Amino acid sequence: METRSTLSPSAQKVQEMLRARGFDCPVVEFTESTRTSAEAAERVGCSLGQIVKSLIFRGQTTGKPVLVLTSGANRVDEAVIGEYAGEPIGRADAEFVRAVTGFAIGGVPPLGYPQPVETYLDEDLLQYEVLWAAAGTPNAVFPLTPAQLQAMTGGRVATVKSKPT
Repeated sequence: METRSTLSPSAQKVQEMLRARGFDCPVVEFTESTRTSAEAAERVGCSLGQIVKSLIFRGQTTGKPVLVLTSGANRVDEAVIGEYAGEPIGRADAEFVRAVTGFAIGGVPPLGYPQPVETYLDEDLLQYEVLWAAAGTPNAVFPLTPAQLQAMTGGRVATVKSKPT
């Protein structure tokens, strides 16, 4: 897989945020897409479960943003997250995601938003030594540990996945 020699402005912004917060996590930007969990796992050579999906939901009563950092192998149970959030939630549209995070869907990193966002961290991510999260573009990712993910987001570890039917 080919990587870019210099980072795009959005990926560079994420790299600078990581450094400013004391995280030594190198952003890697590929020439091919890492937009989906499967694409990201293929590019970096890891399991689907090691990909951190940053999903923004919207409270249906208050309109507040809710961030769920989940394993690429899991589907989020919106009813469970709604219970944690204290109101029903729904998927946010692209405009809301960009307004809340400053990034487009497919490249939303787990940190660096203009304001704090209520955050839940998938307990399944804790089993891995190394995770990979989006870094500002649909082609950029960075490696981190579960402890670093929790430290940079303040996320509450929770069960977030849908139960098998």
